[in-house]
Amino acid sequence: MRIGIIGAGNIGGTLTRKLAALGHEVVVANSRGPQTLEDLAEETGATVALATVAAEGAELVIVTIPERAIPSLPAGILDGAALGAVIVDTGNYYPQRDGRIAEIEGGMTECRWVSNQLGRPVVKAFNGIQAQHLLERGLPPGTPGRIALPVAGDEPEAKAIVMRLVDELGFDPVDAGGIDDSWRQQPGTPVYGTDLDAAGVREALRQASPERPPEFRA
Repeated sequence: MRIGIIGAGNIGGTLTRKLAALGHEVVVANSRGPQTLEDLAEETGATVALATVAAEGAELVIVTIPERAIPSLPAGILDGAALGAVIVDTGNYYPQRDGRIAEIEGGMTECRWVSNQLGRPVVKAFNGIQAQHLLERGLPPGTPGRIALPVAGDEPEAKAIVMRLVDELGFDPVDAGGIDDSWRQQPGTPVYGTDLDAAGVREALRQASPERPPEFRA
């Protein structure tokens, strides 16, 4: 699969490494330009590009940048993606970093806000696992204690594609509902930042409260 990755921080860089190693055709970009990603390209075999063309022809695009940077993405950045391309949002709202985002503070899920900003349906995934664990702790299907990751999305086919990718990366995917349910995996919830198995993830999602903890509010 041709995969475009917009953002090469901890999660973006890790997904570049993992997905390229699995044989996917990965194109990665950041805000500082391709010349800053030469080491990553040499390490992984991924192609580096300007952010404006990273999605060209991609069947799946992963947007993995701080929330504050989403509105500043170039207009039409996803226009060159393949017809029906799946857009994955890995982001989290941290007001100390991102500043105050009124819609999120008012109760909109982070994922819905990102979807509105991009003008595309998105699937929420990879937002609650540490990058090092994503890199190192994947296991074959059926392994006891295999870490599970929640995946939220409104479009069943798109969500199914992302869930298959999660499994391919070495983790059990758990259907976390639509993106308006994705508050259950936002920062400060029981599932966030944990390495639970599938049963544990389902229970943590069930126990989540829609009230955002004070440390995650502006």
